[in-house]
Amino acid sequence: MPIGNSGQNTERKGGTHMLRNGLEPWHLLILAIVVIVLFGSKKLPDTARALGKSMRILKSEAKAMKETDGQAPRTDPPA
Repeated sequence: MPIGNSGQNTERKGGTHMLRNGLEPWHLLILAIVVIVLFGSKKLPDTARALGKSMRILKSEAKAMKETDGQAPRTDPPA
């Protein structure tokens, strides 16, 4: 018998760990409600637009890094 185990089973049926599927749809719903309450509905479109722009920049930079593949880094600024 392992020390510190108070008899509680920490595994689900089938032997998978309890936190394997920790993020469920209702968690996302609660998160969305909290974000709307914190930021308000007026700031959300601007925030989403800025996030989308940042993701496009990150994607283009990652693509540029893959294309160079050991060549000298680019010196021209992104458009």
